[in-house]
Amino acid sequence: MKRVLMIAYFFPPEGSAGSYRPLRFVRQLARRGWSPIVISADPYTYERYDSKLLEAIPPETKVIRVRERDPWQAIQAWRRERIDERLSTARALNEERELAAYRRPFRSCLRRAVRIAEACYYRPDLARSWIGPAIKATLDVCRHNAPDVLWATAGPVSSWIVAREVSERTGIPYVLDLRDPWGLSYHEAEFRTPQWVKRQMRRTMHRSFRGARSIVLLFDTVAKAYSRVLPDALNPARIHIIPNGYEGPLEEFASQESGTCSVLYTGTTVGYQYDTLLEALALLRSTDPARAARLRVQFVGEDTDEVRRAAADQRVSDLVETGGPTSQSEISRLQRHANALLVLSRSSAINGYELFAPAKVFGYLKARRPILGVLAQDETRKILAQVGVSAIADVNSRTDICSMLQRLVDGCSQGSPAGFLPDPRKCEVFSAERQTDALIRALEGRSPLQPFVPDSVDLPASLPEAFATE
Repeated sequence: MKRVLMIAYFFPPEGSAGSYRPLRFVRQLARRGWSPIVISADPYTYERYDSKLLEAIPPETKVIRVRERDPWQAIQAWRRERIDERLSTARALNEERELAAYRRPFRSCLRRAVRIAEACYYRPDLARSWIGPAIKATLDVCRHNAPDVLWATAGPVSSWIVAREVSERTGIPYVLDLRDPWGLSYHEAEFRTPQWVKRQMRRTMHRSFRGARSIVLLFDTVAKAYSRVLPDALNPARIHIIPNGYEGPLEEFASQESGTCSVLYTGTTVGYQYDTLLEALALLRSTDPARAARLRVQFVGEDTDEVRRAAADQRVSDLVETGGPTSQSEISRLQRHANALLVLSRSSAINGYELFAPAKVFGYLKARRPILGVLAQDETRKILAQVGVSAIADVNSRTDICSMLQRLVDGCSQGSPAGFLPDPRKCEVFSAERQTDALIRALEGRSPLQPFVPDSVDLPASLPEAFATE
């Protein structure tokens, strides 16, 4: 039996999106004759605690949780809990007062200064203090279990450093997995990062890529971007394109005819473009009140209070419901009862927003519900088109979104809106079984199941000019 030591900072009971990819691979590899061991974090606080996810870990899989030692992060975790608790218990008036205080110029400037200081100190990322203890724990496992290969998933990129350092000390090959295009001026925090820190980030990526047996990326556009930035560090023959996926059989589609058409969005709304959707709801109400009265859009996840306030500004609060984060089991229940599932694009203000497809899309495919895409020309649109969803609205056009909402409402009244439902046969390409076949090839250092051909793909237009020129 082959052994793989998997370094995954995010892992259950953490219920955020970063946990599901390593969890799927752990479960699938355990069924394929591999023995996985997981090195994960024991954080000061969880982004989304979900104890039920622990039941999904195979009982024979050993999970070693490593505590990071960082007083500053401990203080920040305590502050976030205090703020969340205060806002959750405040009445509407007090909540607005709290938010107004939070957005005052002095406090905003102070937060920017703190984030710049964090960017300078926490290199390559906020999990820096986890690296040392994780290396120690990983070396200890290697001495007693002698894995055949190391696999590290990022973010955070600190996981990569753990794998690289252990590999250099033991000679065990390592495979890198990247869930987000880190270092491509992608996240808002990176815009405030000093240039010398960005150069060091590139050196970290370069060194990690150069030493890896294989490099796993979600999309060929991401591979193209890194190949342009770090051309001598990435051999196309070592690049494996493995998107996210879903696990288990697709659910049976059951039409739901009702007087109300319910649309569900799950997950965080931070960094996603929902303003034009709310504008489209306002347009629908003014031009087609009969259909608007039959529509309800529900947001469930982090930071939905901002959506609630924006809906109030557009005077569509009665069409929009919001709720906080919940367990995966509850999300599955909500999806089964929704007429359609909503997916949005990343904000176009973010460089490289086209490179992103939220992991929820693949959960949507498994749920076998109609999908409403309000999207730019991005990877999410490509995925939906690949599985046969043709009813996709332009995220920058409120009239296009309004028209798509009208089609959806009419389709809901008939039980199955045409163009919104994925084709189950086409969805199989995103099954966890197929993705694990591709991962095993990467772990063993074999040729990719889906080869990366640099000249077959163009860079997204939003990336900085330096990336897009020869």
